[in-house]
Amino acid sequence: MLEILRDRGVEFDVVEYLKHPLTRTDLERIVDAIPDEPAELVRKDKRFGELGLDAGDHTTKEAVVDLLLEHPELMQRPIVFKGDDALICRPSDKVLAFLD
Repeated sequence: MLEILRDRGVEFDVVEYLKHPLTRTDLERIVDAIPDEPAELVRKDKRFGELGLDAGDHTTKEAVVDLLLEHPELMQRPIVFKGDDALICRPSDKVLAFLD
């Protein structure tokens, strides 16, 4: 992802949210900016299962934000912002269409 941005000469900031946790306001901004349903922001991987979570319990904006405040490692990434819009760029090449 970073290589794609560099190759296109795009200036960007990397937010290391596990080292510097996002605030409720930050997470609400992300949820509001992505075109997907809030639940798409949550990784439903092994860790999700280890925590005994149920995807059906994390579908609303408030529930997703609460979950990611407690378990930031479950956030889908990378997320790219362009102005007020954002996209979960997984797979990474989704960023190309988003930036055009």
